[in-house]
Amino acid sequence: MLYYILCLVSVFSAACAQMLLKQAARKQYPSFLRQYLNPWVISGYAIMGCGLLLNIYCLSKGVMVKELGGIESLSYLFVPTLSWLCFKERITWRKAGAIAVIMVGVVVFFV
Repeated sequence: MLYYILCLVSVFSAACAQMLLKQAARKQYPSFLRQYLNPWVISGYAIMGCGLLLNIYCLSKGVMVKELGGIESLSYLFVPTLSWLCFKERITWRKAGAIAVIMVGVVVFFV
């Protein structure tokens, strides 16, 4: 059970890393190098790397790849929710419906 919770943490951290990368993309930088070597980008990729290592660890401890795929699909829920909270992006009825269809599909496929 612990490893499934760690997989959830990994998915949530990847969604948070995407928010950091979006924050970096919203700013203007004086040079090409500074655009890719700034604290937002470096921390975003560092968090994604840690999430990847956490996924590998969970897989080595017995979480099946097909189960991890189902857990990873929660990113379709986490990313829009975090973008709404952090950046005030709108979640339209169409997006909410699409997320619901994805979640139902995951439940039907993996249960």
